[in-house]
Amino acid sequence: MYAPRVFVSMIGALIVFAVATYALTGSLFGTFIQTVICAILLQVGYFAATLYLVWRAARDRKPSPMAAKNISDDKHLANTTVSSLNKTGHSNL
Repeated sequence: MYAPRVFVSMIGALIVFAVATYALTGSLFGTFIQTVICAILLQVGYFAATLYLVWRAARDRKPSPMAAKNISDDKHLANTTVSSLNKTGHSNL
């Protein structure tokens, strides 16, 4: 969700909503109040959608219990020495 595009789209939707509401009711004050309420509902929906996307991304990053078991097995294998090049110092004699 690209924020500037969302805001421009929201303003466009609010303009269309305001024109339609004014055409239906003929009341400028009623149209203004209903458009403000619509804007608040759009912001709440945008916030909820963003919160859901962040929650879903965090859930997808969390490793599964089976993956955690495989990681602990890999740590055990990582402690084994593959060659003498892993030792510190200039000479491995």
